[in-house]
Amino acid sequence: MAKVSINLATGSIQKEDIIVGIDLGTTNSLVAFIDPDKNPKVINDIGKGVLVPSVVHFGQSGDITVGNEAKNYLITDPQNTVFSVKRLLGRSYKDIENYKDFFSYKVIDDDSESLVKIKVGDRFYTPIELSGLILKELKDRAEHALKTPVNRAVITVPAYFNDSQRQATRDAGKLAGLDVLRIVNEPTAASLAYGIGLNPEETKTIAVYDLGGGTFDVSILQIQNGIFEVLSTNGNTFLGGDDFDSAIVDYWIEKNQLDRAELIKNRELAQQLRLKAEEAKKAFAHQSMVNDKIGDIWCTIDRNTFNELILPKVQQTIECCHNALKDAGLDIGDINEVVMVGGSTRTALVKKMVSEFFGRQVHDDLNPDEVVALGAAIQADILAGNRKDILLLDVTPLSLGIETMGGLMDIIIPRNSKVPTKAGRQYTTSVDGQVNMKIAVYQGERDLISENRKLAEFDLKGIPSMPAGFPKVDINFLLNADGILKIQAMELRSGVKQEVEVTPTYGITDDQVEQMLMDSITHAKDDVAQRMLIEARTEGEQMVYTVERFLQKNGDYVSIAEISETTKYVLALKDALVSGDKDLIHKNIDQLNEFTRPFAERLMDQAINTAMKGKSIE
Repeated sequence: MAKVSINLATGSIQKEDIIVGIDLGTTNSLVAFIDPDKNPKVINDIGKGVLVPSVVHFGQSGDITVGNEAKNYLITDPQNTVFSVKRLLGRSYKDIENYKDFFSYKVIDDDSESLVKIKVGDRFYTPIELSGLILKELKDRAEHALKTPVNRAVITVPAYFNDSQRQATRDAGKLAGLDVLRIVNEPTAASLAYGIGLNPEETKTIAVYDLGGGTFDVSILQIQNGIFEVLSTNGNTFLGGDDFDSAIVDYWIEKNQLDRAELIKNRELAQQLRLKAEEAKKAFAHQSMVNDKIGDIWCTIDRNTFNELILPKVQQTIECCHNALKDAGLDIGDINEVVMVGGSTRTALVKKMVSEFFGRQVHDDLNPDEVVALGAAIQADILAGNRKDILLLDVTPLSLGIETMGGLMDIIIPRNSKVPTKAGRQYTTSVDGQVNMKIAVYQGERDLISENRKLAEFDLKGIPSMPAGFPKVDINFLLNADGILKIQAMELRSGVKQEVEVTPTYGITDDQVEQMLMDSITHAKDDVAQRMLIEARTEGEQMVYTVERFLQKNGDYVSIAEISETTKYVLALKDALVSGDKDLIHKNIDQLNEFTRPFAERLMDQAINTAMKGKSIE
C-alpha cells in the first residue's frame, strides 16, 4: 500500500510524463491534457479536428481506417463499417438482442451469455479490439500533436457501466498501448471540469445531464471531502441527438410523400437525408428556417416545427431526471448544481426544459462535447500528484483477480483502485454435476495467470449437483486499508460458503511491481491475442459439449439427416479447435450454431406444447 503520488510502482506517475484524459464516446471520442499553463485543453491534431468519430472501417485489402475518414464509409460500405461499439463493450448477446437491427454490421448471435463478437468479412472482432483501435488513433493523434510519447491515460465511462464493461475498457486501453491509471465516471469528470468537487471543504449534490448522439443518462452525485458518490443514475441507451435527426427525416418523408420501403432499400439516399437533417438541427442554433434540396426532395423545416417534433423525446429525458431524483430519495430543491454534457444539449429546447425542471441555471459555459475529456485530464493531473490541495487516497499497486477457464486472469479489483474497496463477480460451472470449484487468486497485470503472482488457492466444496451453468457462485474481494485481502466464495442456491485472507503486497518490492507493469504494456498485443484464442477455444469446447449432449438426449426427435449434418459441423469445429486460428474457430461455432438452431427451437416448442396440454390458465 502506498500513496498515489510516489512513483510508477504504486500506480502513479513521474511529473515529467504526460498523462492524457480520454473520453471514449459512443458517437465521438476525444483526448485532453493539462497544458504548461496548468489549464485542461483538448487536443486538436492539425487538420483533423478535436472530435474523433468512434467509427472503424475495414477495407477489402485488410487496411483499417479510424475516425473522420472511416465515417465516410457509413454510406458507401456500411457492412464493413463499425460504429457505436461502446454499446457492445462487456455485453452479452442477450443484453443487446432487442437492438440488433440498430447495427448495420453483423453482431454474432449465439443466444447465450457469451460476450458479443462482430463479424467483418471472414474475421471476428471483440468490442475490446475495436475500442482498442479507436484508443490507438487517439493516442497517435495526441503524440503527433504534442510531439512526445503518450503511454498513460485516464479513461471515462458512463456511471452505470458494470464491472465487466469497465474491465473491457481497461483491456481496450492496454491493447492500444496505454497504461490505464483510472477508469472515471463521466459525470464525475464533467463536474471536475467545472471545478465542482475540487475544494475538499465543499459538500454538494449535483445533477449531470448527458445527452449525446445516441445515448442519454442523468446521474445524481453527492460530493463530500473531494469524494464523488453516485446516488442514482437513469437514462436510455438508445435515445439521443440521432432521434432528433430521425424526427426531421420522418417529417420530410411525410411532406414529400416518399415510399419508406424504397428508402430502406436505398441506403445511400437514407444516409443523405439523415446527414441533411443533422445539418438542419445544428443550423437552428443561429437561424429559424432551413430550406434545402436533395435531388427532387425538398428539405424544408422551421425551428418551431423542429421543437414540436423533438418535444416527446426531450420529455422522456425529463422523466428520467424525475426518476433519478426519486431513486436518490431527493427533491429538486436538494440539487445544488446542474451540469450539461453531450453535443445534443446545445439544442435550445433541451436547455430550456432542463433549466425549468431543476428550477436553476444550468452549467453550459464549456463546450459540451469536450467537458468530459477536460475533466478526465484534471483527474489525470490529480493522479500525477500535481495538485497539492487535493487529497490522494491509498491505492492498490497491482490488479487482483482469479483464474478462469484456459488459465486466464479475470480481474476483480483493478490496479489503482482506492482502498478500502469491495468488488465481486458471479461465476458458474462448466461441466454437468460439478460439485467442487477451485478458486485460485492472482496478482498482476498480464492476461495469463502463468505470468502473474499466485496469492492463494482454495476449493469451494459441496456445490449441489446441477447441469452446467445452473450454479451461481458469487466471488467477492474485500481489500481493507491495511492491505489485507479477504476472498469470499458462495454458491447462492445452496448457501455453501468459503473464505480466505491473504496479504497481496507481502514480499514484493517496488522494482518488481514496476517491472510487472512495464511487462503488461510491452506484451499487451501478444497477451490479448492469446486471451482471444483461449476464449475462442473455451467457447468452442463448450459448444461441442452442449451439442453432443443435446444429440444424446434428443436423438429420437431429430432426423438422421440432421444428426449426420450436425456431426459434420461438430467434427469441423473440433478440427478448428486445434488450428490455433481464432477466426476459424469462431466461423465454425457460428456455422454449427446456425445449423442447429432451427431444430433446437422446434424441440423447445414441442416441449412447451406438451407441458401446456391439459393446463388451464387462471
